[in-house]
Amino acid sequence: MSTEQHLPVIRPATGADLDDLQVLARRTIDARYRAFLGDEAVDRFIGSGASDAHVKNHLEAGGVRCLSLEGRIIGFSILDGSTIDLMMIDPDHHRRGLGRLLLGHAEETLLTRYTTIRLESFADNTSANSFYEACGWRHGDRLEGEGPTKVEYVKTARSD
Repeated sequence: MSTEQHLPVIRPATGADLDDLQVLARRTIDARYRAFLGDEAVDRFIGSGASDAHVKNHLEAGGVRCLSLEGRIIGFSILDGSTIDLMMIDPDHHRRGLGRLLLGHAEETLLTRYTTIRLESFADNTSANSFYEACGWRHGDRLEGEGPTKVEYVKTARSD
């Protein structure tokens, strides 16, 4: 087996990836969001089908990128205009540099088209927020509204 098969690959998602992406999203939400959203909210969100619908709608619109390792999808990002709408890494693959790789790819993709890009995160998702800040994202507005409070992060293209 060549070493290239052990390297992560980022590629556009296809319709054939839908089930794997939805399972990954549900699994990640189940494993990582309970600490700050609570069991009831996570169970309600997953059970409502909202997560599945979100992934499907963006896949159909063409904004999903898969992160694969050895042929298996272990992460994905959803890009929507100048926004990184969603980014998930399989919980079994956290803390291995894969999130940084996927985020860097999303940034590079968007910063070729926009001078300022953004993402939102749950205000209480301290591990994700620390990650974004460590990757050079600047904390923006606090977004109050229906549901849990979110925070906006922004990044601007450097003009070197």
